[in-house]
Amino acid sequence: MRLQTIALTTCLSFFLFACSDDQKAGPPPPPAVSVIETRAEDVPLYLEFVGQTFGLKDIAIRARLEGFLEGVHFQEGSEVKKGDLLYTLESEPYEEQVAVRMSAVAEANTMLAKTKGDLGRIAPLAKINAVSKSDLDAATAAYEATLSSVEAAKAALRASRIELSYTKIYSPIDGIIGQTQAKVGDFVGRDPNPVILDTVSQVDTVLVTFFITERQYLEIARYFAEATAKQLDERESDIELILVDGSVYAHKGKIDFVDRQVDPTSGAMLVQASFANPEKLLRPGQFARLRIKGDEVKDGILIPQRSVMEVQGLFSVFVVNADSKIETREIKVGPKIGSSWLITEGLKPGEKVVYEGLQKVRDGVAVKATPADIKTPDQDKK
Repeated sequence: MRLQTIALTTCLSFFLFACSDDQKAGPPPPPAVSVIETRAEDVPLYLEFVGQTFGLKDIAIRARLEGFLEGVHFQEGSEVKKGDLLYTLESEPYEEQVAVRMSAVAEANTMLAKTKGDLGRIAPLAKINAVSKSDLDAATAAYEATLSSVEAAKAALRASRIELSYTKIYSPIDGIIGQTQAKVGDFVGRDPNPVILDTVSQVDTVLVTFFITERQYLEIARYFAEATAKQLDERESDIELILVDGSVYAHKGKIDFVDRQVDPTSGAMLVQASFANPEKLLRPGQFARLRIKGDEVKDGILIPQRSVMEVQGLFSVFVVNADSKIETREIKVGPKIGSSWLITEGLKPGEKVVYEGLQKVRDGVAVKATPADIKTPDQDKK
């Protein structure tokens, strides 16, 4: 009996001690979360497109004659000047043809001299009726026919010389030439051998083509219809080119071409912009993003995308109220701008939105809020 009493006393002591420790520990501390404070700012909206670069002029170099390639007279990938010799083709067959045509011209001139002499002798005799009129007509016809033969022979000679000149291929413009598609000894000017030998690109100005949707076209067209001349100038100066490494190209561009129609198969319209390229940084064939400034939202609110929760198309955020408690707030979002989201409804300037620790909290929970160590949400322009 005494042993049972001692055991009961010992258990009771442990229980009371444990209760005493729980009372000393108290309730758990509120979870720590980082927050951002919303603020109103003017938010410019941008349209972004993917485009491809082209030279201001991309001239294909072709062989206008069939023949074997005898010489390549440039360094691939180098700059060339207008009139520089690029290729030479075998010229012997065409030189031979020129020689034949020169002989034909000489023969025609010989015949012309003969018929002219015959006519010169017969004409005086015909005046005194020493020869018949038919003899005069025959001499006149022979002379005029020979004149035509001389002109035809000279025309054929000119054509042969033009063909001979095609055996030397010169650069039509100043620019950068690419890799040659034919080597010395290749037979060119006829398939399956390459007809285009190379391409010379003028790249002091670069063209960028891209496509816009029919809806985007309507938005832009309405803007241009309503905008003032000053606004149009500002719009032109705000076209930026973002390169594949994420850097923004130093020179801004302008739109200089919009296609006449929307492609009915894709619902898109071709647009072309031009950019100065004095450093020759851009080359034809590059892909890049174009960013065009559109409207500007006055007193807009931007928050990081990671702060926004989406469930079945409904968007919400956790807001820390004045009592340091979590409050679930439904919001409406606009376009994504960089890593942020434009909020159109549901938030006011000066409110604290949970940035980190979303998984720790729920509606009505008290929290310990600290400012998030991030940059101010913006459009991530750079």
